[in-house]
Amino acid sequence: RIGTYGEQAVAEGLISIHFVNVTGHEPIVAPFGGAEGRFVTNPICIAMPGTENTQPIILDMATSKVALGKARVAMNKGVDLPEGSMITSEGLPSNDPNHMFQEDKAKLGALLPFGEYKGSGLALFCELLGGIMSGGGTIQPEHPRPHATYNNMFNIIVDPSHLVDNDWLSHEVDAIVSYVKGAKTDPETDEVLVAGEPERATTKERKENGVPLAEAAWAGIVAAAGTVGVSTEEIDNIIV
Repeated sequence: RIGTYGEQAVAEGLISIHFVNVTGHEPIVAPFGGAEGRFVTNPICIAMPGTENTQPIILDMATSKVALGKARVAMNKGVDLPEGSMITSEGLPSNDPNHMFQEDKAKLGALLPFGEYKGSGLALFCELLGGIMSGGGTIQPEHPRPHATYNNMFNIIVDPSHLVDNDWLSHEVDAIVSYVKGAKTDPETDEVLVAGEPERATTKERKENGVPLAEAAWAGIVAAAGTVGVSTEEIDNIIV
């Protein structure tokens, strides 16, 4: 999660932009117009410090329509992904997340980029900046794929005090966020949220009520613990 780096930057009053690519295993995100993977979920983060009246604004997102982790959660819950999220290995539309977790790479489906060519373009720049400018390399097939996950990141950090007056910046942040959130909502929305607000609400709810886990996810944790000699009874005692 690269939002952590954005949070560290805004805590110091800095603006940050982060481009990340993912290498080491098979690509699982199709480029716009493609019917097979050429990227992984290549996330981007942009973070802006808050003010006395406005919380920090942190955009932390995959360039695929859904993150692979959300596909795994859907698979564990036995539910479908949203329409237009993925394709099968034959390039056909599907909502079944099981296509994303096939051991046979010939049967592996692909997630689709968000925003069609726009998300695909940003995913490519994650390769160009995150992969090349970090020195870590891109996902192109000349590099080995040892079935592990490697992340490379290119960061841009800006001290806004060298560019604009801090009081004016704070006023503009407050004013634009207030203006955006003051928009009339559509019939299915209670409130206009800006980047960072959904995550803060989820964090609050999780701290108060715990983190829900699908049975399949919990079974995987118990099985992993068993491989290093931790019994189910010991896990139960830890939780209690």
